Amino acid sequence: MRQWFSRLCAIALLAGGMIAATTSAQAAGVTATVDLSAQRMYVSVGRTHAYTWKISSGRKGYRTPTGTYRPTRMYRKYYSQKYDNAPMPNSVFFRGGYAIHGTGYVKNLGRPASHGCIRLHPTAARAFYDLVRQHGRGNTSIRIRY
Repeated sequence: MRQWFSRLCAIALLAGGMIAATTSAQAAGVTATVDLSAQRMYVSVGRTHAYTWKISSGRKGYRTPTGTYRPTRMYRKYYSQKYDNAPMPNSVFFRGGYAIHGTGYVKNLGRPASHGCIRLHPTAARAFYDLVRQHGRGNTSIRIRY
């Protein structure tokens, strides 16, 4: 009986360590800083810089909101309800209808071209979506500034 109890305690400690490791990895967090002037998005995981990507933000007549946000909802596949069902793959919404998402218009990356969303190359959008999903929306910060 005593040996069984010792094994049970060892399993509980091991499981607790795994939970702590997962929580610790999630707590590292993701920070996306969008520089509208440079048309770039800088992504860090914890204190480590992970990516720099070209973006397209709101073109003339369309504004990309500035401020600091947390993701509100996410969709692997999404189609704009406002702009003719335009595809918005790997969407990470941060304020109402505004999202960071992939685009097929990659030639426009690096200059304002959207209706206010932040567009990324499809590969970058998938990587960002996966990071947010892995670390959690509550552990992700999106900062948009000039």
